[in-house]
Order: sequence, then structure tokens, then C-alpha cells
Amino acid sequence: MSNHALAERHRLAELLAAAGPDAPTLCAGWTTRDLAAHLVIRERRADAAPGIRVGALAGWTHRVQSAYAERPYDELVRLFRSGPPVFSVFALPGADEAANTVEYFVHAEDVLRAADDWTPRPVPPGREEALWRRLPLLARFEAGRRSPVRLELHHPDGRTITAGPTATPTVRITGTPADLILFTYGRGAHTTLDVDGPTDAIEALRHALPLPRQGEAGR
Repeated sequence: MSNHALAERHRLAELLAAAGPDAPTLCAGWTTRDLAAHLVIRERRADAAPGIRVGALAGWTHRVQSAYAERPYDELVRLFRSGPPVFSVFALPGADEAANTVEYFVHAEDVLRAADDWTPRPVPPGREEALWRRLPLLARFEAGRRSPVRLELHHPDGRTITAGPTATPTVRITGTPADLILFTYGRGAHTTLDVDGPTDAIEALRHALPLPRQGEAGR
């Protein structure tokens, strides 16, 4: 059985190491040093991890992350690359694969696609399928809650996922599972998705979730 999270962990660690501590990322306001600190506290500081999602606890998380960011960058990358410690929830059987396949894929692309000269890299077919299997839930809880229009997310092979409010205009977005995942996480401006639908609906969606400029065909 493939361990996609482990493969993406190693890819992300390599990208972080190659980029150095001061490179930009697609995470607003974060350099690669900030991202590395985030990744380390997420699996090594259970007291700080909840603030990543819970606004009321974000202040403590920010303080812990800032302190970790002051550590040597090579140490942060090494800690992340080495995997979760035995006391981490991510060390439980299956937890890393379930929770981190998408997390590490998205953050690897955050480093890769923030560079001016980035080029897409092929995603192994098995990993593409793993991303697609996770997309329905992500489309509902990430993109669907922010979208003002109905979304139809189309796989190149014709499979479709719908999300967002009903009784609203529909915007059809076609692309690889990798690019569709990035769209749901607000990185759509850095993808090659094809976007089709009423012009007003596309513009309304653009204000909620970034979209690529290319490949749009308003009806």
C-alpha cells in the first residue's frame, strides 16, 4: 500500500531545504522558515496545534510558532523530515496518511509555485487518485462554505463533484485532482484550471476564491 503522506513529506522537506529559509510561499505572509515552523509545531506541540484552526487559541499558537521559527532552519527541516514523534497523534497507525497526504501536498506546492520560475511536476497516478478521493469532503468544507455559487468540479475523465449553495448559478471547474485540491485551499490563481459559467457568477466566485485568468469562457 502506497504511503502518499510519507512521499509528500520527503518532497516537501527537499523543497524547503533547496529553497532556504527566506523564500516566499503561497501561504500569505509566510516565508519558508514560517512554514517549516508551522509543520513542526503541528505534530510536536499538541498544546499549540489547536490554534491553527481555532481562532480563540491562535494567539498562543502564533507565539509558539514564532519561537520555533527562531531555531536554526536546518533543524526545523530535519525535525519535519524525521516524522512525528511517538507521542504525536500523527504517529498512530494510519493517522499520518489520513491527515497529511493533502496537507503536505498543498504545502509542497506552496513552496514550488511561489517561485517565479516554477514548472508543474507530474503527480503519480496513484497519488492523483488519492487526492481525488479526498476532494469531496474538502470541496464541501473548504471551498463550498466560501463559494457564493454552485461549484461543479470536473475530473478530466468526466467524474464530477458538486459543492456550494444550491439555487445559485453554477460554475464548472475542470482540472487535475492536484489543481482542484489547490483551488479548494485558495490557491486557484496558481493553477491551470479551466473555468466555465456565467460571467457574473465567475466574478462573484473570484472574490471568494482565487481563480486562474486563463481558460475562462463565460456564457
